[in-house]
Amino acid sequence: METFAKAIAAELELPLKQVLAAIELLEAGNTIPFIARYRKEATGGLDEVALRAIEDALEKATALAARKTTVLKTIDEQGLLTDELRRQIEQCGDLATLEILYLPYKPKRRTRATVARERGLQPLADLLLAQKPLGRSKQDSLKAFIDPSKEVPDAAAALAGALDIVAEQWSEDAATRTWLSAQAVSQGQVVSQVKRGKKEEASKFEQYIDRHESINKIPGHRLLAMLRGEAEGVLKVGVELDQAQVLRDLRPKLVHNRSFEFHQELSQAVEDCYTRLLLPATESSVLGTLKDRADEEAIAVFGKNLRELLMSPPAGPRVTIGIDPGFRTGCKVAVVDATGKFLTNATIYPTPPTSDAVGAAKTLLDLIRKHKVELIAIGNGTASRETDAFVGQLIREQNLQVTKVMVSESGASIYSASELAGKEFPDLDITVRGAISIARRLQDPLAELVKTDPKSIGVGQYQHDVNQTQLRKCLDRVVESCVNQVGVDLNMASAPLLSRVAGIGPKLAESIVEYRNANGRFSNRKELTKVPKLGKKVFEQAAGFLRIRGGDEPLDNSAVHPESYPVVARMAKKLGAGTSSLVGNATLSQKLRPEEFVDQQFGMPTVVDIISELAKPGRDPRSEFRVVKFDDQINSVEDLRPGLVLEGVVTNVTHFGAFVDIGVHQDGLVHISQLSNQFVKDPNDVVSVGDLVKVKVLEVEPERKRISLTCKL
Repeated sequence: METFAKAIAAELELPLKQVLAAIELLEAGNTIPFIARYRKEATGGLDEVALRAIEDALEKATALAARKTTVLKTIDEQGLLTDELRRQIEQCGDLATLEILYLPYKPKRRTRATVARERGLQPLADLLLAQKPLGRSKQDSLKAFIDPSKEVPDAAAALAGALDIVAEQWSEDAATRTWLSAQAVSQGQVVSQVKRGKKEEASKFEQYIDRHESINKIPGHRLLAMLRGEAEGVLKVGVELDQAQVLRDLRPKLVHNRSFEFHQELSQAVEDCYTRLLLPATESSVLGTLKDRADEEAIAVFGKNLRELLMSPPAGPRVTIGIDPGFRTGCKVAVVDATGKFLTNATIYPTPPTSDAVGAAKTLLDLIRKHKVELIAIGNGTASRETDAFVGQLIREQNLQVTKVMVSESGASIYSASELAGKEFPDLDITVRGAISIARRLQDPLAELVKTDPKSIGVGQYQHDVNQTQLRKCLDRVVESCVNQVGVDLNMASAPLLSRVAGIGPKLAESIVEYRNANGRFSNRKELTKVPKLGKKVFEQAAGFLRIRGGDEPLDNSAVHPESYPVVARMAKKLGAGTSSLVGNATLSQKLRPEEFVDQQFGMPTVVDIISELAKPGRDPRSEFRVVKFDDQINSVEDLRPGLVLEGVVTNVTHFGAFVDIGVHQDGLVHISQLSNQFVKDPNDVVSVGDLVKVKVLEVEPERKRISLTCKL
């Protein structure tokens, strides 16, 4: 393990002691949120980002070591493992290089070279590869390999077969492959062209028709767009090099004896090796590397956008109406109380074709007054602006103290039709479940959105084109990080939300909810240990992230871990106060001197965190709730015109700009060049998902559903 730690410390430029401590904690089954928050002394204060990097590097190193073992064993069993090859494999630092070293020894599908070997032509190929003077004529050299019974009828067939073996062995040479890959990266281009007969289907990929991009400069999002076109059978994506130049440079590397009898034949074989074997292999390798890099970039953007969305300011525990708008089927209305509990539902028809605005107003007004509603969340899908206008007019006419907010519906329909929603509301229609979800999203975006597959929430680009395993891993980490950063109310949380708490997982989350339903609310954190199969380790990992309001122990509603309660007791004793009077008392906690409470178990970082938490226990790290104000006169793309200045909310951030909802059912794009008067290298530097922004309309293309916006006002 120390060998791994040294390599990881060097790669990440972190002190070896911290990396060793982190690996030890991870190997002992501790979660990253727990380590980052409650084991700062051990790791020297490594944050989640550093810990994740160590975890990934450890996983990579472990996988590489396992692969090396397999490769060494396979080659050894073939009797071909030399000391030099063993050294190269053992010192290899990455999987790609290891696979190149292994390639000549890897079991292959049947190739032209395989057939030639079966015909007894390997010795002839070895003579050609050695390029040493033969001291006899070509015909005499080839005569010994002619054997009609092995389908080698003449000298030409013998030479052709041997050259097939030569070409394959050249193509499998690690140094040659590495050299050509370097040439491709420095001088090559990625080329996308329309496949024959697909021109009519290529309209949505028009900017990638016959496109050339330098390999060392192509942006990840453009490569992913090209590859999507190829996946849909419209484009052909490949790598293009200056073949003449490559062959001029490659021949001297492979054919080095001009006086050799078969020098001319070997020179010609170089072109066959390049076009048939080396170029396709290099193309696959280079495109694979570019794809991995593009995936990494796209997944990082998706992860950041998801974090911003999950950490959106909650409207808080207020009675809320959720409206899932619709024309023909009407608007589904659901009322939830301050805790998110479903109360009642109705259907109203404020818009065409039914247009019962009077009846809709009466129904909605009755619900608002009966349940003392404070918030109305309106889904931003079909009929949303018309519904929004109707609700706004009702609020103004009746002088209601109610705030209406447009809420993203992304993923709500998927949740509504899910098994989870079916269990939660077995007797309700899917559309009503959607309205409930919309209301809850406003109350607490994090608590509601964890019920939905992150991929369907609508804050990513190319999420279906990137490596799905890596995407899932990243998004799961983001959700876990956000949930544990905010903390979870143990007595109100759903099973999906509890399952994201450090150490718990789906099955234990269900057990916690079942225990709570059977025994009533939890009075303290210790009671968690009564939940079946929730042992000491899980309690240690999870307890600090769970909150109990109004319980037996005031500290249970804070981020202070139960293992630190004795420290708080010492603090209270020092001040001559009770523990309960210290919790939430910033004036009192400021009198504490951290160094007085440091001991062998609790170091300065933990003590400082405890004092900070005592001042503001259970503090929500999310921002203050704000509402975007859409222009009441702008309801559709047709209402837009260049020069209009509108308020909107950022819904997605990509490498090429940001998408903004301005209330017309179609997000507009602020290109990276229009985000600021200053140069912007990365849109994430200036905007985030959920930001409220003012934008000006630059151009509108209704037929193409394109809206161009600018932040340069």
